[in-house]
Amino acid sequence: MHVSRRTLSVAGLIAAALFSCVSLSIAADSETKAAAPKVASAVAGQDPVARVNGVAISALELARASKVMLAGQRGMTPSADQQKEFEMQALTQLVSAELLYQAGQKLEIKDLEKQIDDKLAQGRARFANAEDFAKAMKSMDMEEKDLRDYTRRDLIITNFIEKTIVPAVKVSEEDARKFYDQNPDKFTRPESVKASHILLGVDEKATAEEKKAAREKAEKLRKELAGGADFAELAKGNSTCPSSKQGGDLGYFSKGQMVPAFEKAAFALKPGEISDVVETQFGYHIIKLTEKKAAEKVDFKEVKPRIEDFLKNQKIGAAVSDYLAEARKTAKIELLLK
Repeated sequence: MHVSRRTLSVAGLIAAALFSCVSLSIAADSETKAAAPKVASAVAGQDPVARVNGVAISALELARASKVMLAGQRGMTPSADQQKEFEMQALTQLVSAELLYQAGQKLEIKDLEKQIDDKLAQGRARFANAEDFAKAMKSMDMEEKDLRDYTRRDLIITNFIEKTIVPAVKVSEEDARKFYDQNPDKFTRPESVKASHILLGVDEKATAEEKKAAREKAEKLRKELAGGADFAELAKGNSTCPSSKQGGDLGYFSKGQMVPAFEKAAFALKPGEISDVVETQFGYHIIKLTEKKAAEKVDFKEVKPRIEDFLKNQKIGAAVSDYLAEARKTAKIELLLK
């Protein structure tokens, strides 16, 4: 069974330099990037910031973990106190990860090196080219050896949790049903419609004459539809939307998924009706409503697997926290960060 990384909250920074995290740092906006070095500079160097059963956690590891945490707060320019808080949160995560890693080393993992190779290959594939990969590595002050080490630790911790904690976690149908009954708002499917459209696209920089020509063509097509022309055929031959290949079919959508003017026109129609020409920032649309579905409560059987996964992930997170609480009682943990 695969355990979601999101579920393992305490292990979320196990591999602060794993590809998912490195990608996050690259994607962060300029404000976040500008702030990140301030966090790192507070603990620059190789001096230990903590020891767990005699194993040192270096300042560099903490700097990387702090940078990852800060990258998740896009647009935020932290104060000195907030930077310190990020560092302490990251250090707590790293201590937890070290405890799990030390326990995980006692378990054998078959083909560990191959698993590491596979995971690294998957990570590299997320980048468009070698230059982007190198830039990501540089942003985390890492070399490939570091990335391999972090990946090994991540796999060892995940294996430990899957082998020793996950098997004891159970979610009954009664648990799932109780959650379903107590959270009706989470299982309501909103009103939705199925529609098709013909789009006469207009570029944002189009001249008034070009816009007028597109509108006139849309009005002409609308008249053809009123005269009995086949909507799908006109869409295939005239619409500039990729949906033209499906005769303009957009499938089902609910409120909030389309631009306001389009949504208002679509939801105002009755099944089988065709709208007048509707203008949006994309151009001129003619909309045909195919079907309308009222809001409804989703059947328990349909959502049961998702509820069970959600509850199981919650229980796994709680079980990991319980394990760590016990492990800390007997572990020798020295916090050296000042």
